[in-house]
Amino acid sequence: MKWSELCIHTTNEAIEPISNILHEAGASGVVIEDAEDFGRERSTEFGEIYELDPTDYPEEGVVLKAYLPINSFLGESVEQIKQAINQLLVYNIDLGHNRITVSEVNEEEWASAWKKYYKPVKISGRITITPTWENYQPVSTDELIIELDPGMAFGTGTHPTTVLSIQALEKYLQSDQTVIDVGTGSGVLSITAALLGAKAVFGYDLDDIAVKAAKINTKLNKVDNIVTVKQNNLLNHVEINPDMIVANILAEVILRFEKDAFRLLKPGGLFITSGIIQARKQDVKQALVKAGFDIVEVNQMEDWISIIAQKPYQ
Repeated sequence: MKWSELCIHTTNEAIEPISNILHEAGASGVVIEDAEDFGRERSTEFGEIYELDPTDYPEEGVVLKAYLPINSFLGESVEQIKQAINQLLVYNIDLGHNRITVSEVNEEEWASAWKKYYKPVKISGRITITPTWENYQPVSTDELIIELDPGMAFGTGTHPTTVLSIQALEKYLQSDQTVIDVGTGSGVLSITAALLGAKAVFGYDLDDIAVKAAKINTKLNKVDNIVTVKQNNLLNHVEINPDMIVANILAEVILRFEKDAFRLLKPGGLFITSGIIQARKQDVKQALVKAGFDIVEVNQMEDWISIIAQKPYQ
């Protein structure tokens, strides 16, 4: 099969919303090439592993590469993607150059080439994420290894929004708690919760491709007896009362179900939110407080925000 490669030259701020647009448009892979990767000071707190080739990255800004099958609807799909990206200006998201180019690539070339972007990364005190094809050996006895095969449709689990979520799970999750993962994607947060000792985890995603991928990854990590993955729209029709809800999705989406999260959580339960850009931090905080939550902690990594909120005991 032949694929069309869309190259979108944009900004770091626009990575998450544009990636979401591409995924919803049926993109079969997203690669992020960020020029800032070479200028950042790298923390060695968690022993991150970086293998970056400067020739793969733009001189400035960010290039997102997405992959769509070449068919009779391609032109229409590309036009819809352009329109959706331009609509992000309504949310005051800086799109930078906002330049889109389209080229053709063979599936065989992409299937092998994309793997160079994915290496083992230790992203918290105990959690290391590694691709299935890497022979990674743990460096400590309490290290927890998550193996992912993201395929061509999902990220590698090492984006700052995911790292913030995993670090919050490691800090706050207690053994034998029940967790709901809203917008589970590859299932990485559900897997993390299970490995950290949750007794039951429910991963929900509206996208059937995500549901299939998450089920594969939970089996790969031998936690499918703990994690239940289902297709569902946010928390609609959910009646489980968890100790914790985690949602690594866009702020606009978080603001659609914060009241449901409050209603379902047990007293004292935590709502871990991530995927929030700076411009929407106050909006999310205010909505959480209005829903009844107390703000426990606000964290930041690069340009991304994570907010941990608690449902009061009384």
